[in-house]
Amino acid sequence: MLTNSHTRILVEAENAGKRLDQFLALRLDQISRARIQQLISAQKVLVDGASVKASFKLRGGETVTILGKPQPPPVKAVAEDIPLDIVYEDDDLAVINKPAGMMVHAGAGVTDDAQHRSTLVNALLYHLKSLSGVGGELRPGIVHRLDKETSGLIVVAKNDEAHRKLSEQFAAREVKKKYLALVHGWVKKESGTINQSISRDRIRRVRMTTRLAGGRTAVTHYRLLRRLETGFGKFTFLEVKIDTGRTHQIRVHMASMGHPVVGDKVYGAPGEIRQNLNYPLRATLAGSKMSHSSLSLPRNFLHAAELEFRQPRSGGLIVLKAELPRELQDFLKKLDGG
Repeated sequence: MLTNSHTRILVEAENAGKRLDQFLALRLDQISRARIQQLISAQKVLVDGASVKASFKLRGGETVTILGKPQPPPVKAVAEDIPLDIVYEDDDLAVINKPAGMMVHAGAGVTDDAQHRSTLVNALLYHLKSLSGVGGELRPGIVHRLDKETSGLIVVAKNDEAHRKLSEQFAAREVKKKYLALVHGWVKKESGTINQSISRDRIRRVRMTTRLAGGRTAVTHYRLLRRLETGFGKFTFLEVKIDTGRTHQIRVHMASMGHPVVGDKVYGAPGEIRQNLNYPLRATLAGSKMSHSSLSLPRNFLHAAELEFRQPRSGGLIVLKAELPRELQDFLKKLDGG
């Protein structure tokens, strides 16, 4: 209920025992958990008129009041001189080879004093003369997305007409996207298709899941490129194609098979891969032996390697490739050396 720009929520009896932040995360599912914590810390959330901590346990029957609007207006992205690998550009669009560690755009609800910087959008505003406005001031030009710790090809629109036509291609599943992924364990089949709907996890909101009914359709195809048996365990190098573009789709589908993407701690991959000391070490090219007792990858081993779509104005086919980043090539070499 909205009154004088304040939001008031009655705590039902069935929510007794819940922490305040957990209750608000369920009731305000469009607001990030970080934003909820920020509001509570700033004493913008009152329980029966009193300021309390995020861990406050509700009894049921209270009135929770949020002072002001829960979600602030989005911040306009600003240009930043950040290097970009632009692999293709014309009057209507550009295709970027995004590095891992770069967010595509700032999160919804950021404020002026906590503005996200160093995103792909910030870099695009500096390097490109124009971007489409369909996505709003926080997401100019953004037609589709890649996760922060996923590298590879992403197309951006320079004008609204190109944005609409590219979005239509994605919606019609006409855009072909091919990824390279390294997963834990040996995938049994040489190839396969995962057709499992995806929903947001009700408990851990940063995760997606295939375990809930009523999710969004998601289809992933995979093909085995190589099985690796190493001193650090067994791994499978895969080529992955997706018909849909759901949040975390490849990551959650691989994890659902029991083969999480290497480096993806959110979906069950270990942060540190320990060496099996009973495994015979291979000599390196220099004649010495690998001395790694453990390996870690500070990103996901997931790379958008190929992108195929039609130029929105001419209809001509555009096919682009981006080789595996150096850090992933080096990681594979370390596995082989172990």
